[in-house]
Amino acid sequence: MMRVAVTIDAEHADHPASPDTPARMLDLLAREGARATIFIQGRWAAANPRLARRIAEDGHVVGNHSLSHAPVDHLTDEGIAHSVHEAERTIRQASGADPRPWFRCPYGDGADDPRVLAALERLGYRNIGWDVDPTDWDDKSAAEIAEASVAGCIEHGDGARLLLHVWPDATLAALPTILGRLRAGGAELVGVEQL
Repeated sequence: MMRVAVTIDAEHADHPASPDTPARMLDLLAREGARATIFIQGRWAAANPRLARRIAEDGHVVGNHSLSHAPVDHLTDEGIAHSVHEAERTIRQASGADPRPWFRCPYGDGADDPRVLAALERLGYRNIGWDVDPTDWDDKSAAEIAEASVAGCIEHGDGARLLLHVWPDATLAALPTILGRLRAGGAELVGVEQL
């Protein structure tokens, strides 16, 4: 049995995107009976409280993705604490869920920095990176995202953490293929806490 954690970063779009894509992505995950781990940016939670609450109510694992998506390795320890605490407060208020202990460093910056990791640990968090990145944020087609996602998970094997984003329209279009092909290949879709 191969376990795959589909992880989705909920943050403001880097490129033009349909405003209803995040809600449609949650609809799709619900229809497919697929549980994801969703790392929520604090500013995104404040701007989208209904979606943040729905993420928790739908049973997805909720994680913290910082307050404003600033690279945490560029922040002082005090700056990291401020970003993490403010994001946590906002995520809790919007979603009703505690994101601890799951944290994802924006851009992955700081994921291998002992100072950042120690600061996160003092705050009750651990960084959760990814093993497969189809770069869905980079104007890829749905077919390209699906192929890179599935091939990367298969190549990684058990315990693969797939990185997706909540806003790209192409990711929404690719998601049924990703989920279907992973399941057809024998993968069990799990939250990060099950890895």
